[in-house]
Amino acid sequence: MEALDWIVIGVFALALIGIIVWVVKQKQNDSADYFLGGRDATWIAIGASIFASNIGSEHLIGLAGAGASSGMAMAHWEIQGWMILILGWVFVPFYSRSMVYTMPEFLERRYNPQSRTILSVISLISYVLTKVAVTVYAGGLVFQQVFGIEELWGIDFFWIAAIGLVLLTALYTVIGGMKSVLYTSVLQTPILLIGSLVILVLSLKAVGGWDQVLEACRVTPVNEYGDSMINLIRSNRDTNFPWLGVFIGSSVIGFWYWCTDQHIVQRVLGQRKGEDNDVVMKRARRGTIAAGYFKILPVFMFLIPGMVAAALAAKGEFDMSNTDAAFAVMVKDVLPAGVKGIVTIGFICALVASLAAFFNSCATLFTEDFYKPMFKNKSEATYVMVGRIATVVVVILGMAWIPVMMSLGSLYDYLQGIQSLLAPAMVAVFALGIFSKKITPKAGETAMIVGFLIGMLRLLTNILTNTGKDVMTSWFWENTTWFWQTNWLIFEIWLLVFLLLLMVVVSCFTPAPTAKQVEAITFTGSYKELIRKSWNKWDVITSLGVVLLCALFYAYFW
Repeated sequence: MEALDWIVIGVFALALIGIIVWVVKQKQNDSADYFLGGRDATWIAIGASIFASNIGSEHLIGLAGAGASSGMAMAHWEIQGWMILILGWVFVPFYSRSMVYTMPEFLERRYNPQSRTILSVISLISYVLTKVAVTVYAGGLVFQQVFGIEELWGIDFFWIAAIGLVLLTALYTVIGGMKSVLYTSVLQTPILLIGSLVILVLSLKAVGGWDQVLEACRVTPVNEYGDSMINLIRSNRDTNFPWLGVFIGSSVIGFWYWCTDQHIVQRVLGQRKGEDNDVVMKRARRGTIAAGYFKILPVFMFLIPGMVAAALAAKGEFDMSNTDAAFAVMVKDVLPAGVKGIVTIGFICALVASLAAFFNSCATLFTEDFYKPMFKNKSEATYVMVGRIATVVVVILGMAWIPVMMSLGSLYDYLQGIQSLLAPAMVAVFALGIFSKKITPKAGETAMIVGFLIGMLRLLTNILTNTGKDVMTSWFWENTTWFWQTNWLIFEIWLLVFLLLLMVVVSCFTPAPTAKQVEAITFTGSYKELIRKSWNKWDVITSLGVVLLCALFYAYFW
């Protein structure tokens, strides 16, 4: 890092502080202000917040590293702008009409209070294990590589960077609440886009152009069935990314993440007092459409630069001993002074926005689903304070889990593996709960408990068997290979099928939902009419544009 880079970083830091100071001066004594940003975000702020909340350091390290090691395989998870449209077109009407703060609260209205508690527990555990810990861990690695510092004051610089990142993010999230996340995202998103696209252009120039990348990746086989790094759709016999398992499995995770995960859905739960539902839905839908276009960019921002790194390594111009460091090393080796500072700002943007979203969502879940039901007559200021304390607790738990997580394998394998085990239960409960009037409250509760327990059991076997790679010779392991050795994507699909069938069976033997539960939540005629009033031809045209871009990407890399 040179002097010019530090000047650029300093200017950005001042701009960020200015926004936070302005946010702090706004009135936030109401819990709706703190948790939902006052319910006054514009559609562009919603879209930018969804995108910035999604992009974290696991993309900078994990996605770029995946591009360097396996090529286009992980692009399925990133070309999901069409999935965000499902959030805007299908789920927003349910969320906005029910006026809920959290997804557990939503499930309580469709199922029962037990379902709310179970989802809250699962969500908080998943945030600590897969979001806070992963983002902080990856962030520490990024800064260690970019700044090129191994130790400082005799301490591993990884921990200094990780703790510094947490303190910075927690400070402005605790002080500013959801407003700080929304409005700083408007500043962070364009800087993140510009910085990442600059490294794409310069790295392509360094390698000799896109044709050179295609040539290098086409001659790099990824299996014995003729597929190379450039192939998005690979043989169904591929042991890592069978095309059917990838397409369905990534969609299951995408459905859970984009349509039901608290830290994403919370971006669209904004409504002014007295505002019509059709106006709320129109703004939220247009925010998701904007996010759909943004979501196409990470492949070009992170995954393709990782493939460029592989092409440079093939020419002997790049060190690929650690693929997870591909993006950070290119920042050091490819970018000139000043531009390196801009890209580093992009890193900071991704880290802070992503962590801030997680912290705020955890605070919301704890306050709305645990504290408020037990202490209903407290002041709004008290609820805000409890949310802030919960944020601090989540930070501590996430930091404490990092040493354990570091022993469980590579970052992206760890992250996707856990998500594939959590997603099926959430997808089954939300999908059948909304689209079927016959699914009973007990069925939803049972599916979440069983799905979570099976998922955690599979996670335990992954830890004990090195994700199924080790040879296990005892009678127990030899007779349960169908459980612990099955490809993780195929396991995810079968788990979803099992839970869907379980919900149907349980519904046949348990009391039916009340008329109020069905009318308020399920996809009935009143909802269809409500949705129709909130869109026009431009909403349809721009949505089709997102779908078309996704289809063209699949066609090009087929």
